[in-house]
Amino acid sequence: MRIFFAGSPDFAVPSLAALNKDFSVAAVLTNPDRPVGRGKQAVATPVKQQALALDLPVLQPRTFDAAFLEQVRAVDAELLVAAAFGRIFSREFLDLFPRGGINLHASLLPRYRGPSPITAVILNGETQTGVTVQRLAPKMDTGDILGVRSLPLTGQETTGSLSTILADLGAELLPATLKDMEQGRVRPVAQDESKASYCRLVSKEDGRIDWNADAAMTERLIRAYDPWPRAFTAWGGQRLNLLAGGVYPGTVGTSGKERGLVLAVDNRYGILVNTGAGVLCVSRLQLQARKPLDWRSFVNGQKDFIGSRLGE
Repeated sequence: MRIFFAGSPDFAVPSLAALNKDFSVAAVLTNPDRPVGRGKQAVATPVKQQALALDLPVLQPRTFDAAFLEQVRAVDAELLVAAAFGRIFSREFLDLFPRGGINLHASLLPRYRGPSPITAVILNGETQTGVTVQRLAPKMDTGDILGVRSLPLTGQETTGSLSTILADLGAELLPATLKDMEQGRVRPVAQDESKASYCRLVSKEDGRIDWNADAAMTERLIRAYDPWPRAFTAWGGQRLNLLAGGVYPGTVGTSGKERGLVLAVDNRYGILVNTGAGVLCVSRLQLQARKPLDWRSFVNGQKDFIGSRLGE
């Protein structure tokens, strides 16, 4: 089966490598190189870098115009396989593939349709997630389900660590699903719309901590926005990133005290901060334009931190 692969971020790289071992990848579609850093040097997507390493043709159109559609037609691929490509394909584009298109999505559909399912799973405190292979449909993430792999969660995952795990799980599921398709073993299952939920693109501002929220929610926020945009608050007119923390299991007096108040330190759990319900313990943090520090090093360098208030 000749495959036309579409993807851009790190999440899609293991899937491309796995498919290239067992199938004929005719070409790879990925986003254009983009300027990065102060020098604005053009940087290729992780998928492009992998495709070039595998000596695969790469297409990077800025628009899906007539000339691009002719390029795709000339590739003569049977099936479109997408993984985190980030855009909805038109019917005109999908019609170029005799066997249509399939997509690898990083959730258990129909839960968390949309662009940030891994972050949403952590924010909402789910106890399991997984990956789904679905038929591409005109509406995002609504196609019939062709294959699923589930994964229990420990409650310690970050978006970064869980993305790596799910990328590898997807790289197992995609080739297995394609082999089942070739042998006629796939039985498509329609999604249950009554169980559908959605997530949206993450913005930089989403990482701002609301100290009126409870400690459990704030702990999930720290993990969900790692590695980007980071959970952050304000301290002394500067941005302060909270890089690791948890819900404090001990007892400390909070009655009548402000939310966001830095209460004390605990030698085992770190810096203790009052929240809307419960106490957050912070073990690693980073002040604006400074390097990340463990809590002891941070407190030693900021003598007035204990007893101060975090937030606007």
